[in-house]
Amino acid sequence: MNNIGKISPLAHRHVFIGVDHKESESRTWKVVWLCGAMMILEIAGGIWFGSIALVADGLHMSTHAGALLLAALAYSFARKHKDDPRFSFGTGKLGDLAGFTSAIILAMIALLIFYEAVRRVFSPVPIHFAEAIPIAGLGLCVNIASAWLLSGGNHHGHGHGHSHGAEHDESRPIETATGRLVLDVFEDGVPPRFRLYADTAALPNAQQAVIETVRPGGSAQVFLMADKGAYLESVDEIPEPHAFAANVKIGGQVSRVIFAEHEHAGAADRDNNMRAAVVHVVADAAVSVLVIVGLILAKIFFWLWMDPLAGIIGACVIANWAYGLIRDTGSILLDMNPDQDLAEQLRQTIEADGDQLADLHLWRLGPGHLGAIMSVGTKRERGAAYYKAKLARFQSLSHLTVEVQPIA
Repeated sequence: MNNIGKISPLAHRHVFIGVDHKESESRTWKVVWLCGAMMILEIAGGIWFGSIALVADGLHMSTHAGALLLAALAYSFARKHKDDPRFSFGTGKLGDLAGFTSAIILAMIALLIFYEAVRRVFSPVPIHFAEAIPIAGLGLCVNIASAWLLSGGNHHGHGHGHSHGAEHDESRPIETATGRLVLDVFEDGVPPRFRLYADTAALPNAQQAVIETVRPGGSAQVFLMADKGAYLESVDEIPEPHAFAANVKIGGQVSRVIFAEHEHAGAADRDNNMRAAVVHVVADAAVSVLVIVGLILAKIFFWLWMDPLAGIIGACVIANWAYGLIRDTGSILLDMNPDQDLAEQLRQTIEADGDQLADLHLWRLGPGHLGAIMSVGTKRERGAAYYKAKLARFQSLSHLTVEVQPIA
């Protein structure tokens, strides 16, 4: 009997493309058509009106149109083949491969601009200001429109710093018979401790308040409170991770609140295919601005050297952006650890109640999707399902494999 194409009930899909994949693909195709139309218009217009500057700018636009076409095709291919079993871990990395390729193209463009600019420093050429300035302005308008189209609907911040308090909703209301108290995990520049504040109820006596935390593995810890005047504070520090149920005992009343640690958006969530496309149009826009400024100054003050100087500065800026893109996409293609903080959180979660994380491999499968293979040593009767349930709160772990090894 032919079993090809049948899926085992134990199998799961390996679809690791970004949540905004379809929308990003649509936006990229729109920019491809815009740049392509501009390229054809410039080249045809240059030939018709005999303007070599217009033809040159059209050819320059073709390099960016080609890079954007690569990004659009990567989106399309990844979507069409997302369920293809030949891709062991899905097609999520195709965008990173396209981003890496685009970065190489961008670096080559930077080298060509730099070479031409330096050559013109030593061998100045006549500049047709009447043609060059409007063309640069038109190119800038197209790049601004392209950047606007590409960034539309992209609400995911990249590279922003975050405080620990922002990752966790650390305050919890406690309703008592006399009113409301507020329980807070306070860690602003100090080791984390519980703090109990009065809201609509009076602050209880420190000897009457006790907090017991129960973690997902079942381990419990009791925290006694000390009076600090405006609030009660736990005598002991709260160990990481801050994911537990807290039983707050005040006199004879017990209130239960939940603290859950949440992941933050970072490099693992970044769509490098879209990033590469945006870098291309933004880099071209930046060069257009520099060129316009250089041309205006050269026309007013007869500083012909301003035009090549603007080219040199633009080339250095583009090269810097290309380097960052090559570095980030290259590390993903080589399966480097994409999030050291997350790796440490995984370790703390596994080892919180005495188990040992013997080995951990963490890599990116696609935007917002991570894969992990770990080996856990334990003295207890626990299977892989126990640890998968314990790590279920890490939503970016889209593919998790756990090996359990008994230790004496």
